[in-house]
Amino acid sequence: MGILGFFKKKENKENLDQGLEKTKTSILGRLGKAIVGKSRIDEDVLDDLEEILITSDVGVDTTIKIIDRIRSRVSKDKYTNPNELDFLLRDEIARMINENQGDAPDHFLLPPQQHDGKKVPHIIMVVGVNGVGKTTTIGKLAARYKEQGKKVLLGAGDTFRAAAVDQLRIWSQRVDVPMVDKGMNVKPSTVAFDAVKEGLAIDADVVIVDTAGRLQTKINLMNELSTIKQAMTKVLPDAPHEVLLVLDASTGQNAVQQARAFTAATKVTSLALTKLDGTAKGGVVIGICDEFKIPVKYIGVGEGIDHLQIFNAQEFVDSLFRKIEA
Repeated sequence: MGILGFFKKKENKENLDQGLEKTKTSILGRLGKAIVGKSRIDEDVLDDLEEILITSDVGVDTTIKIIDRIRSRVSKDKYTNPNELDFLLRDEIARMINENQGDAPDHFLLPPQQHDGKKVPHIIMVVGVNGVGKTTTIGKLAARYKEQGKKVLLGAGDTFRAAAVDQLRIWSQRVDVPMVDKGMNVKPSTVAFDAVKEGLAIDADVVIVDTAGRLQTKINLMNELSTIKQAMTKVLPDAPHEVLLVLDASTGQNAVQQARAFTAATKVTSLALTKLDGTAKGGVVIGICDEFKIPVKYIGVGEGIDHLQIFNAQEFVDSLFRKIEA
């Protein structure tokens, strides 16, 4: 690793630590209180731990799995000291995330795509409800790819809200990447079709298409997303190559409900969790990894472009349990 890479990694670690500060303060602070005066890891301690995890939005089912695993290890490996609970919890959370996640690469990868033996753009369809940071995530992704020297094209497919189109246009200008913009009240499928077609025409490396953020009935949501995907396949049969669902971590279990709706409506292939810096509910990342078995690809830990980070399970857990410096 070169000197610039070293400082970049250090900066990312500091951003992650700061972004998770509210969550780790909640979990570690309450965990410390739960074991004060305890001489062993008993059912009272585990009951307190269960409450801590559930109220940190890890989720009931995932919490029960973690508690059962810890109870089994206490019995099998004869852990008795309550001070070891920190290690057990860290280890079991890391194991659970890695079972469903795996380690992410240390940079933003674009898998090479081909059609009829020719290189084609990597098409990303971005979905999520209004207000989760979907458009901002698209802008930050575009900036990161542009930094890598990739040719990026955006598609303003959230045509039901003027603010969404305007916001994406601002990002397009800020990052200096072109955008397919049909304005308001045009069918999102039309924008998606034109964006993929334009991406082919300009030999883009990646095309990122925004979609409408309305969480309607599952049937209407499914139909709308299906129509958008079908429009893309008319240009490229395999498009989109990636369906990225953006969730707001600060909404806790509401983010889980949104994930259930979108995964029922379309094949989601990756997740981005935003606004971790503004919440003590960062435990929702653990529950989402466990329930959906879909890779969490990105996490947002601040407002800056560099605050959208590749999610790395081990780094996340290490930061979550890293003691807060006074």
